[in-house]
Amino acid sequence: MDIQLQDWLLENGHGRIVGTEGLRGGSISEAGRLFLDSGKTLFIKRNDSAPPAMFQAEADGLKTLARHSELRVPEVLFFADNFILMEDLGTATRRPDYYSRLGAGLARLHQNEQQSFGYPINNYCGATLQINTQMDDGFAFFAECRLLALGSQVFDAGYLPPKIMKNLEAIAANLARWIPPQAPALLHGDFWSGNAHNDSRGAPALVDPACYWGWPESDLAMTQLFGGFTADFYDSYAEVMGLEADWRERVPIYNLYHLLNHVLMFGSSYLPPISETCDYFAGK
Repeated sequence: MDIQLQDWLLENGHGRIVGTEGLRGGSISEAGRLFLDSGKTLFIKRNDSAPPAMFQAEADGLKTLARHSELRVPEVLFFADNFILMEDLGTATRRPDYYSRLGAGLARLHQNEQQSFGYPINNYCGATLQINTQMDDGFAFFAECRLLALGSQVFDAGYLPPKIMKNLEAIAANLARWIPPQAPALLHGDFWSGNAHNDSRGAPALVDPACYWGWPESDLAMTQLFGGFTADFYDSYAEVMGLEADWRERVPIYNLYHLLNHVLMFGSSYLPPISETCDYFAGK
């Protein structure tokens, strides 16, 4: 374990590390629990190959969520270039009202609005740099900072055929045909089931954010990408925030961003749904 971490723990009254436990979870960083001689446990994520300031950006996102969310968010204690240390939320069986509380909590997070899209800093979605240039136009923001920013990287890496790139550019240029105007809302940014944690009381908590102000439907769209959310979640969200009846029809457009990101991180197995979505919408 890093001397820097051990020194910080001692200097801040947390005690010495007497044991560690690896935890299942993310595919980007190693997760673990530290057992201290004070009787405390703390949660640590470590990645010795982390991109520059990745954990600093994660700490910023967690602090932003904590300021604006009614859902529990782990307190950030310390971070360095290769790790982030935070409160250990524990884990327990989900309460019966877990998904209804999660849906209402996400909706109330989305009620935090501001004038512009983006975020004061660039951060990371997974291990990919997320460009958050602040803009007044949500269509321009999603086109330039989401679809085209990642599409060009995937194309340059040799994964994206020219036809798909051309269709992606056509979708980016015509987003207003399918996406309704939405005020910029504070988003989790990487809201799939693995980033909705059940804590030691079985209550929902938010972890691993990629925060920015954007279209609220795009956070909801990612819940459809890998599954895991119940009808209670969407019903509770709609009670607080409202939902357009046809929002699911737009889900594939929003999720192009996350699928492109998965191609960058994990390879071409995520290309087929990108190709299908681009063919469908570019042909309409």
